[in-house]
Amino acid sequence: MAEVFRDFQYPTPPLARPGGHQAAFAAEVAAEEEAEHLRLTVAAYEDYQRGILPSGQGARDLIGAFKTVDQALERHDAGPVTVIDDRRVERVLKVKAKTLHLGVGNYCWFSDPGKALCLKLAGTPDADEPLMGLCDSARCPQATHHPQHRKIWADHADNTQAVFLGNPRLSKPERARARAAFDRATRIIADIDGAGSPDEEPRS
Repeated sequence: MAEVFRDFQYPTPPLARPGGHQAAFAAEVAAEEEAEHLRLTVAAYEDYQRGILPSGQGARDLIGAFKTVDQALERHDAGPVTVIDDRRVERVLKVKAKTLHLGVGNYCWFSDPGKALCLKLAGTPDADEPLMGLCDSARCPQATHHPQHRKIWADHADNTQAVFLGNPRLSKPERARARAAFDRATRIIADIDGAGSPDEEPRS
């Protein structure tokens, strides 16, 4: 038997330490997540260039960051014929993309823990990541809403209307909470629909 396997070699070198497979998998997942966050950040920037702006409390800061990107790209232009290719845009946006965390119905641009509403609610102001389960994107100054989030909020409003506000047996406190949730969803939808051009003040 030893003679049969004498010349056997692994197709790729085995990972040297216990847990190596898990570490490699975690690194692969992290790389995929980073690439996806960069793709979404570039898409948000391209929307901004077309006049499709974010809304929400964090919209002003995000638009300001995108204006800074505009300036950085202009400074590096060699002349009027220079083409700003995708790679250059990605390089400039890479730092911003590292702050992106994905909520169910929003983006969180977690650049300042001191501003994160979720950390204030949890009493952990020095945490290095947001607590997305506590996210109140209508109130957090680092949260933005984008057109792709509209359906989520519209479905939420419709479900709240049908299941809760349409229930005559609902208690007054429950009805008040449902009404607040419905009003918040409809405000977010209106803000997404009403986001204007880059020269206009963002709605929040």
